[in-house]
Amino acid sequence: MARVDEFLEEILKRDGSDLHFIAGDPPRIRQYGKLSALRPDVLAPDFVREALYEIMPRKPLERFEMHDGTDFAYSLGTIARFRVNIMRQLNGMGGVFRAIPSKAQTLEQLKMPEAVRNLCKASSGLILMTGKTGSGKSTTLAAMVDDLNLRIKGHILTIEDPIEFVHPRKNCLISQREVGVHAESFSSALLSALREDPDVILVGELRDLETISTAITASEMGILVMATLHTNGAAATVDRMVNAFPPDKQGHVRTMLSTSLRGVVSQQLISRKGPPGRVAAIEVLINTPAVSNLIRQGKIDQLETAMQSGTSLGMRTMDVAIQQLLDSGQISGRSAYEKAINKTKFEEGKEFD
Repeated sequence: MARVDEFLEEILKRDGSDLHFIAGDPPRIRQYGKLSALRPDVLAPDFVREALYEIMPRKPLERFEMHDGTDFAYSLGTIARFRVNIMRQLNGMGGVFRAIPSKAQTLEQLKMPEAVRNLCKASSGLILMTGKTGSGKSTTLAAMVDDLNLRIKGHILTIEDPIEFVHPRKNCLISQREVGVHAESFSSALLSALREDPDVILVGELRDLETISTAITASEMGILVMATLHTNGAAATVDRMVNAFPPDKQGHVRTMLSTSLRGVVSQQLISRKGPPGRVAAIEVLINTPAVSNLIRQGKIDQLETAMQSGTSLGMRTMDVAIQQLLDSGQISGRSAYEKAINKTKFEEGKEFD
């Protein structure tokens, strides 16, 4: 049993999402979005160093020695997996462990809107999942992959850094590649994927121009591409995709996106009112002819209006999603105010829990 395992087991028992294992600090748990001390004792630098070196695989260890930071996945037997980041910091070494459930939840279990389920029925195109770190993007994408794995017969290829959810083969052949272990980079793995006869490609993160460009190209080739971006909202996501390209190519990219984009799902987690836990607020943009026209013309600022008028098609803005959670009593007025985009709409209820 590795030294860090007892801390990870404690995290799981308390339903925590992250362990912060940092030299010179007490071990900390992130539970329902809030960070607190797991134990009062400060972690000694030598203990942290030995504990982290003990679990690092060879290639991540080489990356760490070369770059002072590395990412990998760590399994706690058959109980759970963790996405791990290890770095050097002022007081020594540190590691952050993100818990990954051993089995992907279904879209029904996550209570995803019908519009998100319908996006999974697309046979080609680009689906973008956005939100800040820890907003549940990977969990939702895993549920979407699981839905496809049950419904279609084809080849699903995932490119991740590191591999998070391990998907069993159901109706589909599933190939999972890890950046730094099975491929040099997201862009090289995605370029190689075009020659690997995939029906669906999941890209863990669109990090650079080359990866974004190849993802759009793949979606135009008849492949369903699902990917994540660290952006806040559907309009900001489209803007980020376009602005990744040089100015002289942005017009062409807007045209490509206007036809290949299937939808953007933006997600954030909000503390639940009453019993401990968090609920997801989901913003949905569906690429209708009206939305496609706005993207092609570069009228990104009008996408929110298009979402507001497209409610019958399942579209909704983040503030509407938050209002629905507030109206149903799932979140407090203060939580709604803190997470809202347009806070003036939620001023009245912010003082009440």
